[in-house]
Amino acid sequence: MAISDRMTSTAADALSAAVDALDAAGCETARLDAELLLAQATGWDRAQLAAEPEARLPVGASREYGQMVRRRVRREPVAYILGRKGFRRIELLVDRRVLIPRPETELLVEFAVEQAARADGRALRFLDVGTGSGAVGLAVADEIPSASVMAIDTSVDALRVAQTNVDRLGLGDRVDVVAAGIASLPEQPFDCLLANLPYVSENEWERLQPEIREYEPRDALVAGPTGLEAIEALVAALHRRTPAGIALEVGAGQATAVVEMLAGVNYWAAVHRDLAGIERVVAALRVFT
Repeated sequence: MAISDRMTSTAADALSAAVDALDAAGCETARLDAELLLAQATGWDRAQLAAEPEARLPVGASREYGQMVRRRVRREPVAYILGRKGFRRIELLVDRRVLIPRPETELLVEFAVEQAARADGRALRFLDVGTGSGAVGLAVADEIPSASVMAIDTSVDALRVAQTNVDRLGLGDRVDVVAAGIASLPEQPFDCLLANLPYVSENEWERLQPEIREYEPRDALVAGPTGLEAIEALVAALHRRTPAGIALEVGAGQATAVVEMLAGVNYWAAVHRDLAGIERVVAALRVFT
């Protein structure tokens, strides 16, 4: 039975058909994906779907749900289908111009919050390098009311998405979105630099899941042959900028090399693991001599 045919009755029937299709397509979180998409199509929340499995779908919802499920069967990420993604306490609009914010990147925000707590009430200035959708910089501004943030990126498309999120969240008074990159870091001093730069190697790219490889922007992920090229360039640029704190998201197996890079420019670094146990963020403080 076709997906669209089985999605014309109850919520339970629609979910069952979608889960079967997504499982067959190799989607790892088929049930969750099906529920999120059905909630979008119907306007119901997931609790209502669970509580009322025999509820009939609203007019038009079956067709919309079928279209979204077919997109997911082609391995398009759920966040792009929905057009949004939650990150910390905020919700961001996302599309194929930007990476989808991930839970491990929240470690950068945690570092920022820690630095603000140690600042004895002093308002800190943050630089978000490679901002993409604006996730890191906007979460920092949301959680640290005294913070000011400059969010930079070299992608004009990404900057448009980031600015949309700034405006939508009403944080334009404390978050500036600027076209700049590692080679053109802003002249003004910053207390803390946060960066989720490309760190995937060219060989790794070919082994990534279809959701990433076929839909997310390659330039925001792939750094070069080793995967460390962008981070190396940023660390090399630090001799011209000396923020007191730095937090860099890194790829699996890269943390030791990045710690050594930062030591070479007078920073003491610690490594933080993500929920999967991978060394994911290198957080460093400047050593004053």
